[in-house]
Amino acid sequence: MEILRLLDRLKCVKDYEIQDYKRWTEGFYYRLKMLFTDDSVLFAREYVDPDERNYAFHWQNKENCMIMRWDNAPHHHDISTFPHHKHCDKGLLESTEISLKEVIEIIEKIIIF
Repeated sequence: MEILRLLDRLKCVKDYEIQDYKRWTEGFYYRLKMLFTDDSVLFAREYVDPDERNYAFHWQNKENCMIMRWDNAPHHHDISTFPHHKHCDKGLLESTEISLKEVIEIIEKIIIF
């Protein structure tokens, strides 16, 4: 998995755990837990096949309080970027479709390591 090679190279990632991983002919599913150098944690989950992509990337601080969550659960029909959105301390915000790599790049710019 390409993302594991990325995680092994990043200085901001202290540790990670593959909680689940399945691959089949035309898709995959994974769940990861990543610990960053500031002790914040990212829980990542993604399901991909030719017809569907579901994701949730939940970042929380060392006190287990949410910093940001990006997902595409189809429950916020009123947002212009439906189903893509993010949650933060300001509430629900618009968000474009995002990858784990992009989420890690955002986190890497925010934390100090």
